[in-house]
Amino acid sequence: MDFGVVLQADPPSAAVVSLMRRAERNGFRYGWTFDSTVLWQEPFVLYSRILEHTERLIVGPMVTNPSTRAPEVTASTFATLNEMYGNRTVCGIGRGDSAMRVAGRPPNTLARLGESIGVIRDLAEGREAYVGDHRIKIPWIKDGKLPVWMAAYGPKALAMAGQLADGFILQLADPFLTEWMIKAVRKAATDAGRDPDEITICVAAPAYVGDDLEHAREQCRWFGGMVGNHVADLVTRYGEHSGMVPDELTDYIKSRESYDYAHHGRSGNPDAGFVSDTVIERFCLLGPVPAHLDKLQQLKALGVDQFALYAMHDAKESTLDAYGAEILPAFAD
Repeated sequence: MDFGVVLQADPPSAAVVSLMRRAERNGFRYGWTFDSTVLWQEPFVLYSRILEHTERLIVGPMVTNPSTRAPEVTASTFATLNEMYGNRTVCGIGRGDSAMRVAGRPPNTLARLGESIGVIRDLAEGREAYVGDHRIKIPWIKDGKLPVWMAAYGPKALAMAGQLADGFILQLADPFLTEWMIKAVRKAATDAGRDPDEITICVAAPAYVGDDLEHAREQCRWFGGMVGNHVADLVTRYGEHSGMVPDELTDYIKSRESYDYAHHGRSGNPDAGFVSDTVIERFCLLGPVPAHLDKLQQLKALGVDQFALYAMHDAKESTLDAYGAEILPAFAD
């Protein structure tokens, strides 16, 4: 199993670069950031600096979207980084929650997202692609490589990930829901004539190593609020207890009210009060090292290829160090 770290692009930018370097020293292979251009600093500027100051780390957004960045711009940006640093990028992409809503627009349709996956990958790897009705090619790209991983929760999005994407990103670490969603992605891949084993499965969630479980829950409760935004969209689209998505995913947002993106992805988010302790423990990895090892073994057995830990709390450094010293070695091939 591979491991990644997910950071917010908060200033100072030097601190983000330093944490990514620390992650690489601890054996992490992937360095991800949020991509919401109003809430945080510009991630692609940071990626250039991170790649310059690391040797092996693969970087990318968790996740970008096809509207705040046009597909041809996204492809060219990735291709430039790859030309400079040797194909060390991955494109995580989704409909766009915070990036679009903060800008006063709804998230992208699945149709637009699905079209963009092939366009970005083809252009970034030097092939022709249609952008709208116009066929283009970026002429200077040679030997480019860009895997595109899609974030998804609902049945239509999961099917699209299986049909089109190189990888699937699931932003929660509940084993029951992980198993359900992986099966949906793999079935869609098989139905589309693809080899489901060629789709990389990435589970992303907060991880907090420490003995004070109550404090860890409070530091990570924001995550349930963030996931709740996507779940609320699913309930609007499919209804409660529709059978289209598990009740275990939708039931927890019944008391959800408003959500202010000014607190998005941050400890102490006042809009995450509806998230119970049970949900946080199901969605995240909390507690001493043995608890992390146990849950990660469960996820690996379900077919998870990468665990990307959100380090957005007051124990970033110690958690990265604990993973490097005691957890990553247990999963080394």
